[in-house]
Amino acid sequence: MTTSSTIVITGATSGLGQLAAIELAKRNTHLVLTARSRDRAEMTKKLLYDRSPETKVDFYYGDLSLLEDVRRVGNEIKNGYRKIDVLVNNAGLHAFEQRITKEGFAEMIAVNYLAPWLLTHTLKQSLMNAGNARIVNVASEASRSHGKLKLPEDLVDTSMFTSRGSSAIYGKTKLLDIMFTAELARQWSGTGITVNALNPGFNVTGLGRELWFASMLEHLLHFLRIGDPRKGADIITRLVAEPQYEGVTGGYFNVGTGNAIVPAYPGGDIAMQNILWNSTKQLLIQRGFLFESID
Repeated sequence: MTTSSTIVITGATSGLGQLAAIELAKRNTHLVLTARSRDRAEMTKKLLYDRSPETKVDFYYGDLSLLEDVRRVGNEIKNGYRKIDVLVNNAGLHAFEQRITKEGFAEMIAVNYLAPWLLTHTLKQSLMNAGNARIVNVASEASRSHGKLKLPEDLVDTSMFTSRGSSAIYGKTKLLDIMFTAELARQWSGTGITVNALNPGFNVTGLGRELWFASMLEHLLHFLRIGDPRKGADIITRLVAEPQYEGVTGGYFNVGTGNAIVPAYPGGDIAMQNILWNSTKQLLIQRGFLFESID
């Protein structure tokens, strides 16, 4: 990564994405950020300029729970930047009840898995044009509590769940991100693009924001110095910028140490990774969000 690098980050108006953007802005990179709220985007832009007055920041607006928006935003970014050096798929959601998007997908699956899959493919040519681009996917060790994986059924499962049952669904979406990362590394071998996933650890930023006691819990954890989000942002920026990850692809790395992690089964199963890839591709083609020639 150089000072002229163009870096795309999703979910950069709060939490880990915003902290990573602040750190990367110090390196005089060109930040291309996605946002749903224009007000939060303006607040983030001011924050970035206050910390790094020389930084260059552009925002693209859309709702990442809607794949039509993901495709539109991806095409706008692709048309605006011939070369993209880094893509950070950071935007994520832990919903405590089932919500179904107007496109018919479960919201957590849409935001946490289908959106980064589609955005990544939409930006492929611009990433290839960089020569040695990096993709960084924010996953989680919550993936170890994923329940039973069923493909392709899980991709279109809109069954209701309670807050207690939400953790397994969230964990499953993060397992899918890890599997996608490994398969993408194989599928795009030889393109010059590397792709890795990470576990950001337990972070209080945005923690359970749908729960009525979230604010009190966040203050308590801050007081106890538990869940510092700067640690999660640090592993993102390391995978984006550090030379030790140059040329490394298909890995899953831990907060703090930066060491590789063996994912929960079947996260490392190559056959299952391939089934997931083909199931996702066919689903998005059938729903009209992807064209067969995009790979």
